Amino acid sequence: MSSGDEAIEAAAQRAQKTAHRNIPQLDDMPIPGDTANLREGADLNDACLALLPLIGVWRGEGEVNYPTMDEPARVAQQLTIAHDGRPFLYHEARSWLLDADGNVIRPAARETGFWRPQADDTIELVLSHSSGIIELFYGQTRGQSAWQLATDAVVRSQTAKEVTAAERLYGIMPDGSGNLGYVEERAMMGHPKTPHVSLVLERVVG
Repeated sequence: MSSGDEAIEAAAQRAQKTAHRNIPQLDDMPIPGDTANLREGADLNDACLALLPLIGVWRGEGEVNYPTMDEPARVAQQLTIAHDGRPFLYHEARSWLLDADGNVIRPAARETGFWRPQADDTIELVLSHSSGIIELFYGQTRGQSAWQLATDAVVRSQTAKEVTAAERLYGIMPDGSGNLGYVEERAMMGHPKTPHVSLVLERVVG
């Protein structure tokens, strides 16, 4: 069996677990609801085709670290990227800290926002964080399954930590697993842009 055939078979096996799942829907919603499963709901807007591999619900683990921390911490995240047929994607990420045995310590960062592809092939990502930060990222698709973005503007509330810049890279892992990798660098609290978060997420919906 060729590597291409193996990748197709692996994708089919993953789909057996995730293809029938979607995010909760309200039957009495008078307008199209969000869907994280391309088999259901509204058709994906053509403007979002370059972002198609991102759509789904993803869950996994990784590490968070920064010079202000005593040591790296184990972290898990669920990332939902959905659409309602219009030319943008909905984004929600919820994270939680884990101990060395994988037990949940407490909820951690939470963010929500929108991916907004533009006619010139650039991508806007607007994110609002529960910590009082709002960020506007600009970026582009790298190849067919990676997306690199950097902040153009950061706004924070009076009680939020000082954050001045961030960069993110999302990409489907090249190992044939179909997993989504995510890394972030962040400049905050007097430190220059420094690696902050790295995660590998497995598709659980879509």
